[in-house]
Amino acid sequence: MKTLRNIVAVALVTVSIIACKSDKEPEVKTIETTSEINTNAAKKLDPNATYAKAEFGIEGMTCAMGCAKTIEKKIAKMDGVKSAKVDFEKELAMVEYDDAMVTPKTLEEAVAKAGDTYKVKDMKTVESFSTEKKECTDKNKKDCCANKTEAEKAACKKLCSEKKA
Repeated sequence: MKTLRNIVAVALVTVSIIACKSDKEPEVKTIETTSEINTNAAKKLDPNATYAKAEFGIEGMTCAMGCAKTIEKKIAKMDGVKSAKVDFEKELAMVEYDDAMVTPKTLEEAVAKAGDTYKVKDMKTVESFSTEKKECTDKNKKDCCANKTEAEKAACKKLCSEKKA
């Protein structure tokens, strides 16, 4: 019994010595990566260009930091895109772009390239984004107060009447 214990102890010590590395410095591996960051974005934006604004819904997003930010960065890196914002909670993307360089179709393709699960819906060109505060005038009063709850409509009408005074 005693010899069996000694044999097991010697075997464990031998295995641990053989298995351990004798190098005291950690192994360092260098991995080359390529970066797709567009550092010349400011140079590619034409100050004389006609910029259009598009709003569209995005289906298939499951998180704000992963999905929404990935799509936002993918669109913002496109040549001709001045700004891009993706709101995860509203499932809404707002993009301002040079209409000579970017089309709604290329925006849709960029979203598809960001992930197979993302689908664009209700693409439309707008004068101003829905999150921007609109100046209330008699001309746009009907549009300003449309598609809102009764409380929002009341607040909108109050705002419009204050602007007249």
